[in-house]
Amino acid sequence: MPLSWIFRRHQRLKEEMKEEHEEIPKPFVWDESFRVYYDNLDEDHRKLFQGIFNCAKNPGSAQVLLDTIHVYRDHFVSEERMMKEAGFSGHDSHKSLHTKFLAEMISFQLPLDAETLEYCKDWLVHHIKSVDFNYKGKLQWKSEK
Repeated sequence: MPLSWIFRRHQRLKEEMKEEHEEIPKPFVWDESFRVYYDNLDEDHRKLFQGIFNCAKNPGSAQVLLDTIHVYRDHFVSEERMMKEAGFSGHDSHKSLHTKFLAEMISFQLPLDAETLEYCKDWLVHHIKSVDFNYKGKLQWKSEK
């Protein structure tokens, strides 16, 4: 039985995705529609998809979940650094979304159930296409004066 907060959060997320016409790709892998045009971030995003895929294949593995959390954490730190260095105005709200999702991942109970895995998939798709896409073309490094 999924935790009620995951269920409620997932329902809200599905509504947002429906409004934005976002769909989970099948199979669940990164494709060109997720491209943000920063090679390091696109590579990270591929790893985020792979992490959730690995969790789905091994829903009872604490090590797989921990490895996935580390991949997400490392990506979030890198992405936030790029936003901050570029003076991206959405940095603080973006970082808050990352912090909240990491906290949710840390609280997941094993084995991961289908609802939790579906929530993670939805979150990632929505986050990249509706949140990360806002920084496309805006993260150029500021030059030294």
